[in-house]
Amino acid sequence: MADAEKSRLSLEAWLMIGLVASVALSTLVIAIVSAGKTTVFSPYQTDEENAYQQLTSMRETLDDQSFNIANTMSTPMLVNDWQNPHRTLLVIAAPEKPFDAAEAAALHDFVTERAGKVILASNSTNAQLVAEEFGVKYFDSPIRDDINTGRYYEVTADDGTRVSPDTRKIWAVSSITRGVDAMGEEKAVPCSEDDVSQQTVSNCRTPVLFHRPTAIQVLDEQVDTGRQVHVLAAASTSAEIDAGKGESNPTLGEGETGLIIRIDYPGQEVLDQRSITAGGDIGEISATGSIVFVSDHSVLANHLWDQAVAEETGKQQCDSELYIQNGHMCWDTDSEGLNKGLGETTWRGNEFFFTALINDMMEFDNDELSATVARNTGAFNIVFDESRHVSGTLSMPFTEAMGAIVLLTSDGVLKWLIILNLFALLAIAIMVVPEKENWRHVFDLTRFRERPTKLDPSQYQRRTREAFLSKVRNFNDLTRDDFARKSPAEIMQMVREPRLVELVSSNRVYSSDELRELIPHIRRWGN
Repeated sequence: MADAEKSRLSLEAWLMIGLVASVALSTLVIAIVSAGKTTVFSPYQTDEENAYQQLTSMRETLDDQSFNIANTMSTPMLVNDWQNPHRTLLVIAAPEKPFDAAEAAALHDFVTERAGKVILASNSTNAQLVAEEFGVKYFDSPIRDDINTGRYYEVTADDGTRVSPDTRKIWAVSSITRGVDAMGEEKAVPCSEDDVSQQTVSNCRTPVLFHRPTAIQVLDEQVDTGRQVHVLAAASTSAEIDAGKGESNPTLGEGETGLIIRIDYPGQEVLDQRSITAGGDIGEISATGSIVFVSDHSVLANHLWDQAVAEETGKQQCDSELYIQNGHMCWDTDSEGLNKGLGETTWRGNEFFFTALINDMMEFDNDELSATVARNTGAFNIVFDESRHVSGTLSMPFTEAMGAIVLLTSDGVLKWLIILNLFALLAIAIMVVPEKENWRHVFDLTRFRERPTKLDPSQYQRRTREAFLSKVRNFNDLTRDDFARKSPAEIMQMVREPRLVELVSSNRVYSSDELRELIPHIRRWGN
């Protein structure tokens, strides 16, 4: 008995040693493989190295406005499970890996069916699958403006000398609520601080600086109905796609070289606390989904977001002598720019434009929403997407595992409980690997009564039909509730194959032989 007790305690001790060792080893490996990776465009990276390329200033600005700030490391497929999506803005900056089709479709549903808000900033085609869902095209090369008359901004070095001009660092004057093509003389009016604070920004524009953006375009075909498309900012007519050496640089035409595109989907029904005039209880209100495509992720980075940091890094305002000395236009002297006689044209950092844009996208001015909610900025969420950044080769399994855990639960306590259980299972698997005995299965006729009840042949057709419909639902990435809401015509459109359409839509009774003939068709369907 004493030997058994000693053996049991010894096994527990070994298991504890194995658990501690596996946790320490995993932590060490993650630290080593992550040491050489530079993290940029992060709202939480506070190290001095690469400080200008982080999003910490943007997070601090929005935090100061009392928004509820959060981040996600997991796939965008979860956005439609978030609470109050119509009061949530997802910020996706600098996606280093492309979206897959399911993620793009989830973001489309988030905006068009849940009235969610998205800002997607990228200068590459990594954002293309999402853009295609909304009928927008991203080009894979930066744009370059004319050296003599182009809309690029001047930069000085630390000693105040002029840096050789980079015609890919361009400026634009952007509206906030509607495209410049829909504006008249008011397009020359600069937005003031009062305009932004009072959210009266429909009749003014403000300058925005870009760092080597690409071009984006709205495609001719109408992808969705009932939407409102606004090209808020575009490059000059002379801007070219920088195709590289040995290639001709195409120009896209007047107003076609988009830099910021906003698409709104008004009139969506969502559940929230209603205003007193609308009933004062929880019920349906009308909300607007919005997505903004930006052709450059650096517009959100510290060196362009914050005016003081921008000036430290040499970005020049329009009153700089460099514009006059070198004979090219600034945003208050260009014919399509701002009129400095109508207001203050100083660039206040991209912070000024994007905070006005975010406030306009949110439901602060929704008359159907309870004033208690609408006046409380903390009731509105801004989520930074950290899932688009590429991890190191060795740390990728850990990152993917964390994403899978987040898919399972968003509860903090349960998340760490799952992680600790995984480490425990790893330790047990390492320390306790019993040798399997040779065995063989014996078919015992005496245990016949323990077999499951035989299936009624009259149920074959129903079960075959249900199995096929489950395959159709899974193939189209639909939940059971979403699939149940589909009309028979929509389901037949998904199936298309005539024999299988007949199976799911008609009342015909099939014989067993006919069902056997259909099974190979069901197996091949969708492959």
